[in-house]
Amino acid sequence: MRLLMVAILPFLAAAQSQPPVWTWDYPRIQATVNKVRAGRDLTPKPWPNGARVAVAFSFDMDAESGMLRSGYDSPQPLSRGEYGPRVAVPRILKILDANNIPATFFIPTVSAQLHPETIDAILKARQHHEIGVHGWVHERIADLKPEEERTLTRRAYDFWVQRLGHKPAGLRTPSWDFTPETLSIIRDLGLKYDSSLMGDDRPYQIIAEGQPINLVELPVEWILDDYSYYSYDRPSSAYHRMGDNEVFEIYKAEFDGAYQEHTMFLLTMHPFVSGHRSRIAQFEKLVAYIKSKPGVWFATCEQIADVSAAQLKR
Repeated sequence: MRLLMVAILPFLAAAQSQPPVWTWDYPRIQATVNKVRAGRDLTPKPWPNGARVAVAFSFDMDAESGMLRSGYDSPQPLSRGEYGPRVAVPRILKILDANNIPATFFIPTVSAQLHPETIDAILKARQHHEIGVHGWVHERIADLKPEEERTLTRRAYDFWVQRLGHKPAGLRTPSWDFTPETLSIIRDLGLKYDSSLMGDDRPYQIIAEGQPINLVELPVEWILDDYSYYSYDRPSSAYHRMGDNEVFEIYKAEFDGAYQEHTMFLLTMHPFVSGHRSRIAQFEKLVAYIKSKPGVWFATCEQIADVSAAQLKR
């Protein structure tokens, strides 16, 4: 729980630096809320091949960058990050390949530079996996000046253009932060989609300052993030952990809801969190459960964004 609080502290600090919201007039409240909002549902009817639900497995391979950005530079915490690309990603790729499932990996540039062999393994896998932008060094963009956020995001984007040989399709901001400048940066880069906001369970069109724009949002949620259930903070000895079976049941219930609603199930996992032996077994169990249902389309985030974007023309 403490780590979840750390993720939202920049927003709390920003809020405390302004006059209390009850002193604002309504136009200021309206302008703030309308900066970026959820627009119309872009769920196609049906999904490709007549599927009733789209399933996207996404993996944020932060590796050591998550530790470095938090000020941890000693070998012990860095080794926790190293576990992801070294041990967990091969396990994940094995399961994905065995089940013919493509996935999306959001990777900070520094993590990619530290582990080039892991990037090669992702790109050479039998399935066509996607890699999306995830910051330079998992920086806390809420703490950056606008020009710093723009520079680091552009630097990360340019790295992936060169590394992949093509433009990346989407971005997931580090820690799902989203500043007043983030949307402008995404649009300037010409990305197809963002996956950092939480305005719906379904793909949706983003509304920018009251105007719909041609950008797809693939929303995330803490409920569907493994980091919310497994965390350990050494300085405080805080260990927030649910049982593996309990986590599986939450994921299963979320999928069942998406299946019933004919929409999207998007799961966010971190290799160094869910790649351990007991937890990867739960992921494999989840894959088996989802595959037991008819009408499931497993896709990358880019594939879902492309299908969803087609709804903008209708």
